[in-house]
Amino acid sequence: MKRRSILPTLILLILLACLVLALVWISLGALPARAIQSFGPPAASLDSFSRTQLAARLLLQENELKLPLDPQGSSRSFSIQLGESTYSITARLQEEGFIRSAPALRDYLVYAGMDTSLQAGEFSLSPQMTAIQIAQALQDATPGEVTFRILPGWRVEEIAASLPTSGLKFAPESLLSRIKLPASTLAIAQELPLGASLEGFLFPDSYQLSREISVDEFVATVIEDFEIKVDGAMREAYRQQGLSLFQAVTLASLVQREAIIEAEMPMIASVFINRLAASMKLDSDPTVQYALGFNPQQNTWWTNPLSLEDLQIDSLYNTYRYPGLPPGPIANPGLSALQAVASPAQTPYYYFRAACDGSGLHNFAQTFAEHQQNACP
Repeated sequence: MKRRSILPTLILLILLACLVLALVWISLGALPARAIQSFGPPAASLDSFSRTQLAARLLLQENELKLPLDPQGSSRSFSIQLGESTYSITARLQEEGFIRSAPALRDYLVYAGMDTSLQAGEFSLSPQMTAIQIAQALQDATPGEVTFRILPGWRVEEIAASLPTSGLKFAPESLLSRIKLPASTLAIAQELPLGASLEGFLFPDSYQLSREISVDEFVATVIEDFEIKVDGAMREAYRQQGLSLFQAVTLASLVQREAIIEAEMPMIASVFINRLAASMKLDSDPTVQYALGFNPQQNTWWTNPLSLEDLQIDSLYNTYRYPGLPPGPIANPGLSALQAVASPAQTPYYYFRAACDGSGLHNFAQTFAEHQQNACP
């Protein structure tokens, strides 16, 4: 009789253990997507186990990688000897007061595939730089040049904020002023509405630039990259959908900020295109974030989460209040988002919302009732 009474308890314990294991499995599956959002794509050479393991470690060490050791620190010389190991280099960086954590930097270098491409030579580094910026700087030992990276989804203020530790000489304020007043010498300026800035057209990419480059030369370089990547075929695809180049880039900026997983971008683009065709408001959170601007409490340009009060902000960029596209791009979209608008998926969907499993994926719906059913409990 006693054995029989124990059986239900054992079954319950087994079921609880299975539930815990399932939750752990879901959480582990979401880690790579979160790491991609914070640190960019992993090296192609990593297997799935290594990607998950490194993603977990990077997310736990995010502050060590993204916060400078000393925001008031000055630039100093740092030498890497030919054949010096990654372990030695990162250990010395911590010992000499450039970074917060050598193990965190080593994990990032392996994750990004940079551990095998550290260059021997003389570098000018500063504790004002984040560990990620130092990792990028150590990829190029050419004294007269720097590698400057624009990330997909950055708004122009975020690009400007990365300048002081980039090695480039011109001031952030000069870039912001230059973007607001596109020069007539730029061919792209002829395709912009009167009064529009160059927001959205600073193509996300890695640029090898002279430290002495002027702000005008910098803008011309990144705009030229945009002109090359957004070629005639892509522009024709925009025209066939009834979109001007400016409208297409504006829509791509929404897709860029909404998507976490690149593979979903054509689906998200299709939802926005379907809503525009049906004269529905776009109801896109990133447009509200753009309208709100910098959030000093969260130290970000992208307030998250948004409150009901935030959604009421009276701005033409607020697509919860005003129909159609916002007045212009809300960020600088990458090539995948621009391609998604050129070749959107053909779907019947009018709604999407983030899946509840933390994977970065979305659930799509044709009706508002289905959309409500996709809400997280």
